[in-house]
Amino acid sequence: MTDTVRTPRHRRRRTGMALGVPLVLTAAGTLVYGTDLGLFGAQAQATASAAPAAPAWATATADGFASVNALGQNGTYGGRDGRTVTVRTLADLEKYATAAEPYVIVVAATITMNPVGKEIKVASDKTIVGSGTSGHIVGGGFFLGQGVHNVIIRNLTIRDAYQGVWNDKDHDFDAIQTDGAHHVWIDHNDLRHMADGLIDIRKDSTYVTVSWNKLSDDNKAFGIGWTENVVTDITVHHNWIRETEQRNPSTDNAAQAHLYNNFLEDVAGTTIKSSYGNYSRGRTKMVLENSYFQGMNNPVTKDSTATIVQKGNTFVGTSGRNESGGTAFDPEAFYAYTLDKTADVPALLKAGAGPRSAIGTTAAATTAAGATTAAAAATTLTVAADGSGQYRTVQAAVNAVPANNPSRVVIAVRPGTYRELVKVPSDKPHVTIQGTGGSRKDTTIVYNNASGTPKPGGGTYGTGGSATVAVEADDFQARNLTISNDFDEGAHQDIAGQAVALRTAADRIFLDGVIVSGDQDTLLVDTAAKDRLGRVYMTNSYVVGNVDFIFGRATAVIDKSVITLKKRWNGTSAGYVTAPSTAAGRKGILIANSTVNGDVSDRTFHLGRPWHAGGDATLDPQTTVRNTTLSAAIRTTPWTDMSGFSWKDDRFAEYRNTGAGAGAASRDRPQLTDAQAANQEVADWLGDWTPTAS
Repeated sequence: MTDTVRTPRHRRRRTGMALGVPLVLTAAGTLVYGTDLGLFGAQAQATASAAPAAPAWATATADGFASVNALGQNGTYGGRDGRTVTVRTLADLEKYATAAEPYVIVVAATITMNPVGKEIKVASDKTIVGSGTSGHIVGGGFFLGQGVHNVIIRNLTIRDAYQGVWNDKDHDFDAIQTDGAHHVWIDHNDLRHMADGLIDIRKDSTYVTVSWNKLSDDNKAFGIGWTENVVTDITVHHNWIRETEQRNPSTDNAAQAHLYNNFLEDVAGTTIKSSYGNYSRGRTKMVLENSYFQGMNNPVTKDSTATIVQKGNTFVGTSGRNESGGTAFDPEAFYAYTLDKTADVPALLKAGAGPRSAIGTTAAATTAAGATTAAAAATTLTVAADGSGQYRTVQAAVNAVPANNPSRVVIAVRPGTYRELVKVPSDKPHVTIQGTGGSRKDTTIVYNNASGTPKPGGGTYGTGGSATVAVEADDFQARNLTISNDFDEGAHQDIAGQAVALRTAADRIFLDGVIVSGDQDTLLVDTAAKDRLGRVYMTNSYVVGNVDFIFGRATAVIDKSVITLKKRWNGTSAGYVTAPSTAAGRKGILIANSTVNGDVSDRTFHLGRPWHAGGDATLDPQTTVRNTTLSAAIRTTPWTDMSGFSWKDDRFAEYRNTGAGAGAASRDRPQLTDAQAANQEVADWLGDWTPTAS
């Protein structure tokens, strides 16, 4: 190889967009309570719109072989240098994907191919990226032809071109097919239930990286090669391949195939049976590292002419051929990479493969001079109640985080119920608590203190002190778990009152794919002090409660989530969704692109009331509810007074809500004008902070 090589560069840009998508174009659909991020198939009704700049997650550059400088192309960065457009129709998607100019194309809806099996012919210099988890391509996919280069396909769900024949020989309906393309990055997609293969990298396509995808429910998962020439260089890492029969992948005549940290799973007791796992065919040279094979038949196979070098792989419940032999190549001669521990791979990929609500990269940062510097790698601490992790409790793992830690610490919590109190103190920033199960319901942190519960040393806990999880450190993240307060109000009326599940009192709190559940005062979004800024961003999540159950003085956004209304302890329906106590001059609580519903009586819940904590008349509470579906449970006069303070003296408003609980503008139901709404979007709440999963 005579071409020069480089490590990947990850560009970051600030933008006034909310996670890359103009808020006027984001809409929430329906989430079934407790399901796993199956989120928001928006109606494809708006045409494409342009935006001035692309966010960091839309403009990240590739790693692996796609990052290598070759064939006149310096790495893979897609449409980074072009305009950003948001599309919601097939016509607009095809228009921009096939254009000669570079584009970052944000797919913000479910787009159905017509006719079934249609594959859009993508041109060079394109990034096609889903908006959160709402970008779905149904009944077809993408085709990259000879010479097409510098293409990124990211964060999409591509599904359901299946024609009823499992080993379909008549329909070549792939999710993504490349024939002679180069410098292609396929990342964080959910690919399933197509009529032929999910991914086909064919006909001398090269400098390709396929990473962090979920491939499932298909006969043929992933084919590479189909050529007599031996030219393809490909990296396949951190993919979860499950319930697929063959081509997992099948790699034919690849010059250099580097496969690492993949999870291949054949689930017991299903009708789908794997024929083989990783297959090195023809004259392929393959390096296979730190991958995890669960239940696979013939997990690793090779032709007599091919080579496989195996390092650090794990095989559980597998049978049949497991082969290696020959010499291959050193991937580090071409690019830098870091292996995750093999034992961590299943949990890591169950939590992280497929589309994410906010994609970000922390592998590198760009200095003011333009040089690339490696960011500090995250430290992972494992928690398992059965003793199979480093710690048995979440708090023990938090205690192990060094004071004033300079970089991210991920506390990976294995499935189970953890009945404990957890506090992340202010001197332990950059902590992520992440459940490792397949669903956010698999991992639960729960306790049952109420405000009136006696403390061991005397007195009672009070509202804030009752929290099951208390976060006082900046830059905290939680994902893929449930945080609950299960205080039994009916059984303990003597101390009944507030019982907080989660209290935040810091800045840059990112809650992604969680359930926060309680009754009264479920989610307390606070700040470290009245004069301190505290921003909270919750997305793809649920908040469950009945009285003032989203409350506090923080600048908080509940975005693309479900707010579930719950009956009170005595079976009655009455409550208040929000109780902001916002300081004057600050932004309060914003509910956007979400759904408010629950099994309660019609017209029994207010959207909010003003909490002047301690009778402080200087406060200026604010709640805005916009672009949200409201059930009939919401009162026709959705705001009400509190403790002698009138809501009309504070800041309460709606904008373009829908559903049986929505209503027209009136004196008792103020609505924002379009001009006012333009200044009350997610990006206005978050300011210079773009929440990024890490």
